[in-house]
Amino acid sequence: MQQEALGSHANAALTPRARLRLARLIVEDRWPATVAAEMFMVSPITARKWAARFRAEGAAGMTDRPGRPRSMPSKTPARTVKQIVRLRWRRRLGSAQISEELGVPASTVHAVLVRCRISRLSHIDRVTGEPIRRYEHDHPGSLLHVDVTKFGNIPDRGGWRYVGKQQGDRNRETTAKRTGKRRGYEPNVGTAFLHAVVDDHSRVAYVEICTDEKAVTAIGVLERAVAWFADRGVTVERVLSDNGSAYKSFAWRDACAGLGITHKRRPKTNGKIERFHRTLADGWAYARFYRSDSERREALPGWVHFYNHHRRHSAIGAPPPTRLNNLPGHHS
Repeated sequence: MQQEALGSHANAALTPRARLRLARLIVEDRWPATVAAEMFMVSPITARKWAARFRAEGAAGMTDRPGRPRSMPSKTPARTVKQIVRLRWRRRLGSAQISEELGVPASTVHAVLVRCRISRLSHIDRVTGEPIRRYEHDHPGSLLHVDVTKFGNIPDRGGWRYVGKQQGDRNRETTAKRTGKRRGYEPNVGTAFLHAVVDDHSRVAYVEICTDEKAVTAIGVLERAVAWFADRGVTVERVLSDNGSAYKSFAWRDACAGLGITHKRRPKTNGKIERFHRTLADGWAYARFYRSDSERREALPGWVHFYNHHRRHSAIGAPPPTRLNNLPGHHS
């Protein structure tokens, strides 16, 4: 029955087997189409259609046919598509400008750009006009991205995102009274500093929750991350960071040298790990209602395991560990 269901589209009233039974009742057993249709709870027109197809093609005609038309007279010509793409790439024109220049409706131009995945100018390099080719190191450990992101701690009985502003403020006040932490007159529930390390080639991530973002803390995370990757057969060669104070310190420089790692800095952006931070926020930090900060912290290892081993990464089309040259048993 499962294979039978897969052979029919989602809105089909009959499966191929039911169509065959219906057609045989009409063609072989001489049932009136209206009676057979009523029995199978379809219209007489549908019953006659399957009966006619059974007469012409037999049982093979009971399967679904593609819904695509044999011809598409209104399809945009290939030459026009090439002209649209060329104007987009070379001159970075918008849909309205391309429409005016080629005499093609703007809606058609936009549809072509979406189909070719160049509907956003951010996907096209400003200098060359060519689609952006994102870099990727060719083996695990060639480059690690490191960075820190911050999340406010969750007060007892939940934060404002799920319980509302008024109840959230009351929960913060209750938590501050219990912990004795305040910032002036304001209750202070604290901040979680998440130090993340992401491998450029495989996108495998290593994450720790810390109490600060000082150099000594960042160095400890790096040392443990290097050991963690080594346990998975990965030798770290380079590390890339932003210009955070921890990564500009002499202590960080010396730690990298001691580990045999080349340190590089990219001042403005560190794209892969910034994207990981967003996934971390959506998938873990704000994914569901947490009754306390400790409950959210306890959920982090499970989420990181899911991200690394079970979540299909859109950039590589598979879970990250499939790109690791590691030992058997680490992917479970």
